Amino acid sequence: MKLVKSLLLVGSLLLGTAHAAPGDFLVSTDWLEKNINDPKLRLIEVSVNPGQFERGHIQGAVNFTWHTDLVDPVKRDIVSQPNFEKLLRDAGVSNDSTVVLYGDTNNWFAAWGAWVFDTYGVKNVKLLDGGRKKWEAENRPLVAVAKVPAAGNVKVQPANKALRARLADVVAVAEKKSNVALVDIRSADEYSGKVFAPAGVQELAIRAGHVPGAVNVPWGQAVAADGTFKPVEELKKIYAAVGIDGSKPVITYCRIGERSSHTWFALKKLLGYDVRNYDGSWTEYGNAVGVPINNPAGTVWGGK
Repeated sequence: MKLVKSLLLVGSLLLGTAHAAPGDFLVSTDWLEKNINDPKLRLIEVSVNPGQFERGHIQGAVNFTWHTDLVDPVKRDIVSQPNFEKLLRDAGVSNDSTVVLYGDTNNWFAAWGAWVFDTYGVKNVKLLDGGRKKWEAENRPLVAVAKVPAAGNVKVQPANKALRARLADVVAVAEKKSNVALVDIRSADEYSGKVFAPAGVQELAIRAGHVPGAVNVPWGQAVAADGTFKPVEELKKIYAAVGIDGSKPVITYCRIGERSSHTWFALKKLLGYDVRNYDGSWTEYGNAVGVPINNPAGTVWGGK
């Protein structure tokens, strides 16, 4: 039995290696500029800073506002299946489209968008490696006037629950009732409980610290100085150093689920691991009643 398990593990790791084909999920700035007039290319910006798209965007891009277009406007949830399908069709996305997502803030929200696209089974979706940061650093052209595309015909699938972790899934790990690895991708100060959240953010939790059992790999460790993802072999070493090697399922979390989407993308798409994103993240977990918290910094309660 031990031999069988070992062979399955090796097979899983080999599959992970075989799955890791960054070109399937990333496009370079060079590639995008050369293919920008491809009629099957649909370019979608998902930025967080207001007015970013209107001040200038990549030619042909459509703007998705993450907190109104990609989430449910009434309940805390991702956008519904029918609303997402309408959103994509209005953006000109068809079943044979190649969708490229990009955005500001190192593609955090663009990666969140990629996670939503994956949840609804949309195929052929890629990230612009390095996002706006790299495009602008290379002085590539931006335009201020957006064009309304012809309606697309994409058909989205029911939400794939296997890509999303819920509070109960995370509590099960914290209570050692689940053999799933947790990756906290926030800063070391957030992880330790020294700070409750990055300075200036509005979404907070009343408790600081991290989920017991979670390892800390800040999202920025996955990218190079220009914002592009590091090579696959380098990513594998970074996560393997804290025990994340694809041998068991993984849950990523941050504060509201956008930075963790960036790491979800790296682990799921580039390394081929079995990964769920916990979009409730610390704003849900740190406010939940009755859940265990690890707080090495000793900041027990907000405001003290």
